[in-house]
Amino acid sequence: MADGLTREEMLRYSRHITLPEIGLEGQARLKRARVLCVGVGGLGSPAALYLTAAGVGTLGLVDVDVVDLTNLQRQIIHGTSDVGRPKLSSAAARLREINPAVELELHEARFAAGNALDLVRAYDVVVDGSDNFPTRYLVNDACVIARKPNAYGSIFRFEGQASVFAAPGGPCYRCLHPEPPPPGLVPSCAEGGVLGVLPGIIGTIQATETIKVLLGIGDPLIGRLLIYDALRMRFRELKLCRDPDCQVCGKAPTVTELHEYQEHCSPMTTRPTDEGTAHRDMTVGELSARIASGEAPLVVDVREPYEFEICRIPGAVLIPLGQLPGRFSELEPDREIVLQCRSGVRSAQAAAFLRKQGFANARNLTGGILAWIDEVDPTQPKY
Repeated sequence: MADGLTREEMLRYSRHITLPEIGLEGQARLKRARVLCVGVGGLGSPAALYLTAAGVGTLGLVDVDVVDLTNLQRQIIHGTSDVGRPKLSSAAARLREINPAVELELHEARFAAGNALDLVRAYDVVVDGSDNFPTRYLVNDACVIARKPNAYGSIFRFEGQASVFAAPGGPCYRCLHPEPPPPGLVPSCAEGGVLGVLPGIIGTIQATETIKVLLGIGDPLIGRLLIYDALRMRFRELKLCRDPDCQVCGKAPTVTELHEYQEHCSPMTTRPTDEGTAHRDMTVGELSARIASGEAPLVVDVREPYEFEICRIPGAVLIPLGQLPGRFSELEPDREIVLQCRSGVRSAQAAAFLRKQGFANARNLTGGILAWIDEVDPTQPKY
């Protein structure tokens, strides 16, 4: 063996080894490296595939989801036959086909405050493949506290972002976004959609930055935020500086241990602490019974027109959320109104807005059209 590489590995990684910036020593360093991928979904799929192919010696994967048909448009590590299978099992099988020499450490657990630090401390670099704000802030805070670089990526609709946070001397995610957004303010990819190839581009950038950080080569995205616009096929870059007052990585940090951020970022319909919220919600079973009895409330669908064309609750009136402030005068203030969207996030915002305008009987439909299809009308297509 040369520099810890077998003859087979020297052949497998020969295109790396011939690069002066990598060579035998660099490839051996990759073999000794340990990388943690938080999530094996849209971003984690390409990142894990390329890191495995590149010869990272140990790859940790964290996920608790199962493969869903809606994942396959972008989560290329999984296939049709994997639907219903745990993502960890599906991903591990594919990665072992690519490179059986890479050691996989599978963590079938939610990345949470109770386990995040132990997970992060066991690896050299963390790839943030999360798709929600609570996990994103936990990844950042854990990386800062454990002093581990965070290869960050995020996607939404046609735009993606990438950077390297928590590197020595560089900023962290909280230097860019100090606090999680209010509940329901930012729609998820399920609500807003995402171009299928977009996570492939951003996830590959995350893998690239991870390799550069591990090898100490090139100019990683430390102190720089890369923004990709797929519709215009343009990259632009913003300079990021470390915030001396950052509550995690600043001179006098106030966040010194991990906390869950679910209460800040989860949909409003799941926050039991909101006074009076629970009795204003309506389940799809209740709505179905009301319709059958002939005492149906007015159902206002706040999704977009293209969503309304896919599936709908019979008799629903379409007023997209963005149009509601200019059209709520079309509704009768004294009438019982049930607001409905895809899963209950946008409709919760709509119901709260109408109540502020004096619509005391505005209620949110829990679970949205997806719950309606699951529990009432399974003949309609889901999206």
